[in-house]
Amino acid sequence: MPGWIWWILVAFLIVMLVIGVVYVVRHALGAMHKLSAVGGKVSDRVSQMGVDPDAVATAPEAPIFTQPLSVATERYSDAHAEIIEQRQARRERHMATWQRWLHFND
Repeated sequence: MPGWIWWILVAFLIVMLVIGVVYVVRHALGAMHKLSAVGGKVSDRVSQMGVDPDAVATAPEAPIFTQPLSVATERYSDAHAEIIEQRQARRERHMATWQRWLHFND
């Protein structure tokens, strides 16, 4: 292969590398602008979700291990009762769905 073809290939390689670098830089800058816009929107919404200074400040409740055992048992029983109610509601919805499907084609 003659020597001048190698010079053309090297020049083509350098041109392609420069075009690739320009492409990457342009897209990286575009992505940074989009991300900064999204970050601004997120920070605005997060600041809107912040604590209202006019809201009444309530004292935090004491940790459960410092309270009497009866408080913990009441909380546990209430939570367990809610779980049982949720399971029963799910069973009833399930049974109602099967009843609808059972008589769908009647």
